[in-house]
Amino acid sequence: MPEEEIVPKVEEIAFAGKLIGSFEDIKKKVDMLPFFSSKIENSETSIARVESRNIKKKPFLFYIVRIRNEGISIVYSIAPDTSERMRRLAVVKNVASLLSMITDYYQVDQVRFLQYVDSVIDDVLNGLSQSYSTLFNKYDALLSEYREYKRLNMELTASNRNLAIQASQLKNENNQLKGDLATLQTYSDESLMAMLQDWIETHNNSIDIDEFAGNYKLPSPRVEQMLDKMVSLGYIELKN
Repeated sequence: MPEEEIVPKVEEIAFAGKLIGSFEDIKKKVDMLPFFSSKIENSETSIARVESRNIKKKPFLFYIVRIRNEGISIVYSIAPDTSERMRRLAVVKNVASLLSMITDYYQVDQVRFLQYVDSVIDDVLNGLSQSYSTLFNKYDALLSEYREYKRLNMELTASNRNLAIQASQLKNENNQLKGDLATLQTYSDESLMAMLQDWIETHNNSIDIDEFAGNYKLPSPRVEQMLDKMVSLGYIELKN
């Protein structure tokens, strides 16, 4: 026994309107849009959008807009086991977009059309269960948290970038200081002792260790060490 073919529900709505261009103008405009087809016959322009087909390649989900001199009608299908409210909302949204594309050639009765749009939206909102409302509220809360975390992440990223730059600068300065220190410590003991001997002779046989160290950018402990060595070797004598 062959499986019974599933047939979608079909509904139709109509609105008054006024043709201010020509059917040919409308067809040319629609033919520029992807996924739409159009034809002119029997004093009307038909615009069709097939959204899906069944296994036999027949249109399953679709909507057709028939434009006449003084009105339009919209025929659309609704798949079984789906929300009729949401389907009507999707169709009216797409039709509103289509009408905005041909507004230079055709004007629908805006009052009636907007009233219908309002009723469709109101029907959808009234049909939402408490669980949907709770879900939307949670979504809004999570979205706010996500935006806040995103802002903090951007701030932390910028802060980390600045810290990385500062760390790199400090590393370069540290390397420079190490290089300077290495240079200062390259004086041999013999050279340093000769420098100390000259200093003492030119300063009335006296020496201020900190002054000498600062003048030659040497660590004071090394200067003291060399002075002790010079005393032990008899190069200089301590005065009482």
